[in-house]
Amino acid sequence: MNKKSLQGKRIAFLATDGFEQVELTKPWEAVKEAGAEVVLVSPKDGSIQGMHHDEKGDTFEVNQSVHTASAENFDGLVLPGGVANPDSLRTCEDSVSFIRDFFKQHKPVAAICHGPWTLIEADVVRGRTVTSWPSLKTDLKNAGADWVDKECVCDEGLVTSRYPDDLPAFCKKAVEEFAEGRHAKQTV
Repeated sequence: MNKKSLQGKRIAFLATDGFEQVELTKPWEAVKEAGAEVVLVSPKDGSIQGMHHDEKGDTFEVNQSVHTASAENFDGLVLPGGVANPDSLRTCEDSVSFIRDFFKQHKPVAAICHGPWTLIEADVVRGRTVTSWPSLKTDLKNAGADWVDKECVCDEGLVTSRYPDDLPAFCKKAVEEFAEGRHAKQTV
């Protein structure tokens, strides 16, 4: 992939306290290295707390509130995992609407680990092939997804991976999908 394949694109990273730090920082670096502008969006103002599994990591400054953010202003979305992060995001209607709007606008979305929990709440996994942290398998199947145990799955612009060990494949595929852009067959 061209080092500047995302030149001129804006990619949102939606997270709140409790996100798995490496699942934000590695994709952030890959997307930025490919030339995109990266924007940390959150329902929380100020800074949010990263985690290294169950230990506190670093804090990160939020660039934009999800309450004022619009999918129209972005070319793609990354949803990091961690247990507390997506569990909190899926109870925030503005976060759920923000995610759903990327699908309505046929824009690529990349979710890793527990990140797909938010996709269930947005009702965008029915009929799609996805992967995730193994404990989400039943939730995703109950929401109508075809869950598979693979390093990285891409279904019409929706990129999913299981856990931090999958980050190299996840980052590569996310950058490819963001470079490709709009997915005409992607549906809500």
